[in-house]
Amino acid sequence: MRRKVWSTLGSRLRGTNLYGYLYKSYWHSVFNKSNENNDGETTCYLSAVPNPGAGIGHQLANWIAGYWWAKQFGLKFAHIPFGSDSWEHVLGFGEGDVTLTQLKKEGYKVRKLPLFDEDRPNEVSNIKRIISSYKGNKVVFLCEQDQFYKNQYGVIKDIQNKFFNAPARAEDKLIFDDNNYNIAIHVRRGDIMTDPSNPNLAMRYISNDYFEKVLSNVLHHVVKTNKPVHIYFFSQGKVSDFQEFEKFENLHWCLDMGAKDSFLHMVYADALITSKSSFSYKPALLNKGIKVCPENFWHSYPKSKDWVLVNDNGDFIS
Repeated sequence: MRRKVWSTLGSRLRGTNLYGYLYKSYWHSVFNKSNENNDGETTCYLSAVPNPGAGIGHQLANWIAGYWWAKQFGLKFAHIPFGSDSWEHVLGFGEGDVTLTQLKKEGYKVRKLPLFDEDRPNEVSNIKRIISSYKGNKVVFLCEQDQFYKNQYGVIKDIQNKFFNAPARAEDKLIFDDNNYNIAIHVRRGDIMTDPSNPNLAMRYISNDYFEKVLSNVLHHVVKTNKPVHIYFFSQGKVSDFQEFEKFENLHWCLDMGAKDSFLHMVYADALITSKSSFSYKPALLNKGIKVCPENFWHSYPKSKDWVLVNDNGDFIS
C-alpha cells in the first residue's frame, strides 16, 4: 500500500516544481552547500532495485541503469540481487561487487534520488547537485524505481566480462552442436497475447510474417559459413501457431524450454534474431555473434557490424 501511494503521488507530481520535495535527498541539497571542489575519492555509492514484480529483462534494465549512472556521476556501484536466487546465480553480475545490504551494515544511509529524464540537462544537473551535497558522507543513492537509461549497450564490455567469468558458466548446458552454425530466433508471444486491446502489449507484437522474412534474409545475406545451419525457435504456444516456419530445414522447436535455458541459448547463438522484448535484447547485449533486431525499440543499439537492424517490413536497414 505504501509503495502504491508513493507511486501515485510521484506520477501526479512528476513534471511539476513540487516533485523534488518528495525526496529527503532533494531537501538535503537545498539546505547543504554542494562540495563540488572536493576532489577526494568518493565515499558514496549508487544502486538501483531490479523491479521484483517484473521479468528478468526488465530487472536487468534496472540493474544496468544503476550501474551506468553510478559511473556517470562518479560514484561507486552497490549491487542489489535480482528477484530470484537462481537468476542471481546464472547471471553472476554481483560477483566482486559490494552489496547494498553490506553497506547498510557498515553504517551507510540510503537516500533515494528523484526520477530524472536523461535527455533533460536541467534534471541531470539537479541530480548532480544532490549528490554533490553529500560528498564526504557515507551514503548509498538509490535510483527511483524504473529509472530509465536508453542506450543500455554502454555497459556491454562490463556485463560480458561479469557474465562469462561467473562461476555459473561451468554449469551451462546447451543443446547446440559446436559443429553447426546455430541461429536462435525469439518470437515474443505469451504475455502480449493475453490482452490484444492493451496498447502497451500491442506495441510489442510482431507478426509471424515479419519473423519469417527476417529469418529468410538472415539465411541468404548474413550467414557466411560452411557449417550446417540449424535454427532454434524460442517462443510460447503450439507448433501449429507457427506453420510459416515449417519450411525451414534443421528447425528445432524450443517452445517448452525454461526461461533461463532459453536466455542462455540466445546468449551463445552464432546469430540471434530478437523481438521487441527485453528478454531477447538483454541476451543480445551479452551475445558475441550477430544480432538482428527490430529498429523500432525502446532501447538503442550499437553502430557496429555485428548489429543488424530491421524495419517494420522485415527488410534490413542499409
